Amino acid sequence: MLFVITGNGKGKTTSALGMVARAEGQGMKCAVLQFIKADPSALGEYKTFSKLGVSWESWGDGFTWNVKDVPALMQKCEKGWDSFVEKALSGRYSMIVLDEFTYVMAYGYLDSHKVVSFLSENKNREGFPHVVITGREAPKEIVDLADTVSEIQEIKHHYHANGGKVVKGIEL
Repeated sequence: MLFVITGNGKGKTTSALGMVARAEGQGMKCAVLQFIKADPSALGEYKTFSKLGVSWESWGDGFTWNVKDVPALMQKCEKGWDSFVEKALSGRYSMIVLDEFTYVMAYGYLDSHKVVSFLSENKNREGFPHVVITGREAPKEIVDLADTVSEIQEIKHHYHANGGKVVKGIEL
């Protein structure tokens, strides 16, 4: 199945990782591919899930508004996509999370038609993993293709009140 977790609220990645925890608990093999976030080694979720044997890769440069070299980021996203395709077709994984992947499509870092075509052609194929896509601004084509779409709405967020500082154990 294809899941999309989108919206402006906090908790998209957390929700996807809850699905990974559930799947791993059922003996399923999972992978997480992050597309915007840079080095994951400081992230609490990376530290926890890598101990459980979850495959984890990062294909980003950090926040989208800080990108200095768009062609280099596009090249990273293409390599990340190729890694996903290889993992998805390997039959090794039962679930793959494409974290912050909606930005990759919405900002044109990767051809969204290529993504939609691949997922459409393969998502119902025997042995193809469940795919969870997170991020804001999910493109309509992905929403239409998905089996389940959740939109997380922000009502209030501490980030705005504390000057944009991340909190260890909450965002890291």
